[in-house]
This record gives sequence, structure tokens and C-alpha cells, in this order.
Amino acid sequence: MELLSIPRNCANIVVDSLYNAGVRLVFGIPGAKVDGIFDALLDHPAIRLIVCRHEQNAVFMAAAVGRITGHPGVCIATSGPGASNLTTGLATATTEGDPVVAIIGSVSRLQSTKRTHQSMRALDVLNPICKETIGIEVEDQVAEVMLDAFRGATSYPRGATVVSLPLDIAKSESKIPAFPSVSFSLPDFGPSPISCIESVGHLIEEAKLPVLFLGMRSTAPQVVAVIRNFLKLHPMPVVETFQAAGAVSRELVNLFYGRVGLFRNQPGDKLLAKSDLVLTVGYDPTEYDANLWNVQGKLRIVHIDYQTCDFGFHYRPIIELIGSIEHNIKCLAANIRNTVSHSESEICRSLYEEFHSWRKTAVPEEVSGLVKPLHFISCLQRYVSPTTTVTCDVGTVYIYMMRYFFAYEPGMFLTSNGQQTLGVSLPWAIAASLVQEPPCSKKVVSLSGDGGFMFSSQELSTAVQLKCNITHFIWNDGHYNMVEFQEELKYGRSSGIALGGVDFVRFAEAFDAKGFRIHSEDEVESVMREALAYEGVSIVDVSIDYSRNQELASNIIPEEYK
Repeated sequence: MELLSIPRNCANIVVDSLYNAGVRLVFGIPGAKVDGIFDALLDHPAIRLIVCRHEQNAVFMAAAVGRITGHPGVCIATSGPGASNLTTGLATATTEGDPVVAIIGSVSRLQSTKRTHQSMRALDVLNPICKETIGIEVEDQVAEVMLDAFRGATSYPRGATVVSLPLDIAKSESKIPAFPSVSFSLPDFGPSPISCIESVGHLIEEAKLPVLFLGMRSTAPQVVAVIRNFLKLHPMPVVETFQAAGAVSRELVNLFYGRVGLFRNQPGDKLLAKSDLVLTVGYDPTEYDANLWNVQGKLRIVHIDYQTCDFGFHYRPIIELIGSIEHNIKCLAANIRNTVSHSESEICRSLYEEFHSWRKTAVPEEVSGLVKPLHFISCLQRYVSPTTTVTCDVGTVYIYMMRYFFAYEPGMFLTSNGQQTLGVSLPWAIAASLVQEPPCSKKVVSLSGDGGFMFSSQELSTAVQLKCNITHFIWNDGHYNMVEFQEELKYGRSSGIALGGVDFVRFAEAFDAKGFRIHSEDEVESVMREALAYEGVSIVDVSIDYSRNQELASNIIPEEYK
């Protein structure tokens, strides 16, 4: 890397940096403080600019690119409200481990200390929710700051970084070019000391009921591959957090005891309580607080992750294997002897049967009335290919889907868990469509409640104009139901949860999408098949039956359960 003989415009150096970092999609909304970057993008043949309808949704799309591909997604916003509108999306990305680089414009350096149009101390606003926020102060910093932002977003724990580019610098020039592609790659982690790995191996050999508890940092393809090989060599029960969905393959489903989160009332929760050794892999406490699944703080835990744990009373690992999860699991598999199939125990057989018992009643004998959630999920499971990406918004729909919908490949079933952010599913579905090869060539399915859908429904226009192939199901009950049923459990009544007033079929048609409606149980299969077969963007308004929702939070396992 050498200095340029002819100075290059700084906005072009930003775009050169994006390309060298492997970025091929940029999401954003234009504005006077970032129009230099938009202009530079116009001339770049390999980077596609996706204009969104709201900055928050631009971050959501960038975060989905980061989660699906493992490489930072990129979004751009102008100064003032453009930058502040990124807040929720950046907080979600950082909490949930999605690498994102956000580029924001700012007023010129001369005006930065004055009260002027669209002036805002945006980095002060965004810094608490991001891994790193960097303001470029001189032209020769542009290439270095861009490099640092990508390396920061990609290093563990992954999350969002922000670069602020003043208007006058974007128009200026520098002789320092963008760093080459190799500079954006981080060094590999190695395994933990062999003595620690051997100690964990002995603990597993001695355990009567070891359980593998997979978290959100266990879903990288190379990590999933070694976990699956480990389970083939040393079968043991497995539990996933919501964001670890897809880590367990179809052929290993006999070891899978479901996903846990929110309420301690699942078979997986009982399995953790019964275990005498819990091996957490890539677990983050934001997914499912340890005080909820290790109530008495007595479980023996081994922490396997890229980073040290958040140590406390309810999470006190006896050993931590810090470093490459891939290498540590691989080394651990080679250092275990004399293991038995723990899933054959009476406890495991009973809990496995309990986990699958819902299937017996998923399809009601009398198919009538409002749509039952489990009937819908059982149909969706049949009609959606295992290679179809499914995105799920937060709400009651996400509790049902994360408990009962199976996914067998990582990055194919996405939800917001750490922040439980409403409105993610449609923007994520758009991003999932765009990262396909070729773009928008396969069906993507997204789901939301009627409340969550309206948080990002304006991106329906984006999806249609991009020619995405998305079927979006709306579980419609006219309420913020996830809040409603929990208020009823607490207070015996609900408040502030009534919605309604939207005809989603006509709403879809207004955006030139296709609208479908499922009024009752007897229409589920026929309309679902028709909607999934439709080529293009479609919305399905599902009249959902939430009459039994309080059961989602009932039968909490007692603290003394062992």
C-alpha cells in the first residue's frame, strides 16, 4: 500500500473501503450531508445501493446481512434526525451480535461548535449502544477509520460501529487510499490450553446427564459443523436459545430438546435443571438471563466462547474455554473417552416425549373457527422448504414460532431476542432476498403480529420495487397481544393494547403487492399454499386465535425443581 500520486476524493475513499471490505449492498436514505457518498456509489459497478423508507429499517436490513453472511452490513444516514433514527436498529445489532457499519453525515467542521441546521452530537447519542463510534477529524483519517470500523464490528462480541463524516471532509481529498482487502480480515483465534480442554473432557466422561446449551455465537457455519460432528461422536441432549435456531441438523433431531427463553416452563428448562453439567456454547445472557434458568445458582457450568463470561451468582462456570469455539469443540471431541448415549435415560425419554406432545393436537378434529397457532405452524412446517429463510418478528407469534417451528440450518430462521425489537421481520426478509444468488431468486417467508408489522410496513414498497419474492404472514388479533396476556396475568386486566383499523389485504394492494386472507381454520392449508406459490410480494392476513395464550407463561418450573 502506497500513497496515491494524485489525491482522491474522500467520499470515493469511503466507497473504495466498502468494496475492499467485501460490501456489495448498502442500505440508506440520502441527505445533503451524505450525498457525496451516494454520488460516489452511483459510479461503482459492484456495490448496489438500496434506498429504504426509514433509516431504522436500513439498519435492520444491514444487520440481517451481517447475521446471515457473517460480514458487516452497511447503512448510511444523513445528519440530525437521519442519524438519530438509526438508534433502535444499532442497539438491536449490538445486543444481538450482528456486525454493522453505519456511516452518518455531519455538518462541516467549521460549523460543528455552532447551533446550525441539522447539527447534533450524534456520536454522543449513539456511543452507548454501539461497540465504537468514530468521528473523522482530518482527511487523512478516512481510510484508517473505515478500516477500524469494520474490524471493530467483526471482532467478538460482534455489533455495530459508527463512522461520522463531516460534509467538508467528504468533499476534500487525501493521498492515503483505502486499505486492501486483506487488511479487513481479523486474525484467527486458537484453542484454549490443552490442560483445560482435558479437564472438561473428564467432566463430561464423569457426568450422568451433560447437556449442550447452544447460544447465538454457536451458529457460524464452521462452528455448526464441528458441533454436529461432536454430537455424532459423543451424543448428548441439546438445547438452543432462540438465536441458535438451526444449529441442530435434522439427522440429530433425536438429541434436540427444544429452545428455551422468556419463561422457565419448557422441556429444555427441565433438562437444564436436571443436568449435572451444562456446557454453554456461544451463550450470551441477553438471550435468556441465567437467573431464569439457573434459579438457585447451583448448576455446574462450562463456558465455551470467544470471550470470558459475565460472571455472577447465577452464572459461575467451573471452567472457561476461551478462544476459537470451532477449535475448542474439535479438540474437546478428540479428548473424550468412554461416553454413553445420555439421551437413552428415562429422564430424557420422558422430556423428549413431552417436547413433541403438542403435535398430537396441532391439527384439531373440527377445523373451524379462528386459526389456532399450532395448526398454522404445523402447516407452515410442511409447506416451507428446509432451505427457505424464515424471519419472525417479536410478539406472541415469536413465542409460538421459536418453541414449535423447526429449523435445521443456521441463518435460516431469524428473530430478535436480545432486544425483542418490533418491526424486524419484513426488513430482514428483504435483506435475506438480496443476499441470495441471484438476488430475489428464492421464496423468503416472514411473520409478524399486526402491531409489529406496522412498525416497518412502509418497506413493502421497497420489497415490491426490488422484485423480492416474499410471503409475509400477519397474525392479526387487533391487539399488542404479547403485552396483553402478560398484563392479564399480572393485573387481571389489560390496558393500552387495542389496535385494529387496518385492512391488510387492501393495504398490500395499495403497494402493488398481493393480499390474501385466512378467516378460519378450514382455510389455512389452501390459502397458505396459494400464498407461498405466488411469485412476488404477498401479505396474508391471518385471523388468529389467542384464547389460550396465557398458557405460554403458565406452569413455571418451581425453584426447587431438580
